[in-house]
Amino acid sequence: MVTDRTRRAAVLLLRLAAAGLTAAMGAIHLSLWADGYRDLATIGPLFLLNGIVGCLLAVALLVTPYRWVALVATATALFTAGTLGALFLSLTTGLFGFEESTDAELVRPTLAVETAGIVVLTTLAVAGLSHRHRPAATGTGR
Repeated sequence: MVTDRTRRAAVLLLRLAAAGLTAAMGAIHLSLWADGYRDLATIGPLFLLNGIVGCLLAVALLVTPYRWVALVATATALFTAGTLGALFLSLTTGLFGFEESTDAELVRPTLAVETAGIVVLTTLAVAGLSHRHRPAATGTGR
């Protein structure tokens, strides 16, 4: 049987992993923006925005009260999935006139970080939701 303490410890570990992956995604975008993507029309400002929002979401994952963590994890998972989708578009058909290559710096690490982020964030969201829908203890001792 999983105790409430064990569940909270697992959720804490998921929160830390999710925040770390989200912060890494934001840091990658800020680094690429600083290294020259800032000069690209449309893509440059989007990289800056992604970096800032990624870092803010990472902080939100850490400071959000436990009862709201599923909502923040879901929003962050959707944001990360959108970011990953944009990367796939830029690798295949192009995005806003910009075409990326799998050989470009940080593309492969980005694919790994964002994919792992979606998995961890989704797991965190489900764990947070399952906690919210558990029946309250009756106190009968059974």
